[in-house]
Amino acid sequence: MSIFSDILPLNKNEEKKQAQASANLSPYLNFDPNYIPKMQPEFLYPDESHMSSTARRSNVALPIIGMSFMTGSGLGGMTGLYKGLRATTLAGQTGKVRRTQLINYVMKQGTTTGCTLGIIASFYSTLALGVTWVRDKEDTANTFIAAAATGMLYKSTAGLRSMGLGAAAGLTLAGIYTLVTDNDNIWSKARYIRM
Repeated sequence: MSIFSDILPLNKNEEKKQAQASANLSPYLNFDPNYIPKMQPEFLYPDESHMSSTARRSNVALPIIGMSFMTGSGLGGMTGLYKGLRATTLAGQTGKVRRTQLINYVMKQGTTTGCTLGIIASFYSTLALGVTWVRDKEDTANTFIAAAATGMLYKSTAGLRSMGLGAAAGLTLAGIYTLVTDNDNIWSKARYIRM
């Protein structure tokens, strides 16, 4: 390569190589993408392997926890507003005192309910991930097992009877969830038969 290569190229092959190399350079990242190896496959878990089923559960865990916390905060905030309006009206409070009391009721009830539902969702997600990992299957039985275990774990400090009621509540909620979301249930098959 000469100093005057722009004016008088000495070697035509070298000029072609430089043109090809500059065509491959990314104008945004300022590097040659040919240096990055092309690896196959380009997705994490291609088959129905053990890691594939647990990866699916773990990818769903954080949105479930976040949505549960936000839903609980919203419902708790509405409950707190109702309780606050009732309590401040009965106490005869007005003005700034009433407004402060309402904010306190909304914030306290909202965070309490949000944290409760967030913790329950954390229990469920962790147990569902563990059950999927142990059973090495992805099916509705994992949902039922995790839901019953979540109810039992959440009510474990209140005694055996409360643990049983918690497990029953978990199984009921899992059943409703499965009926609504699972495509292989009785309701969806009946809907397709009618069409």
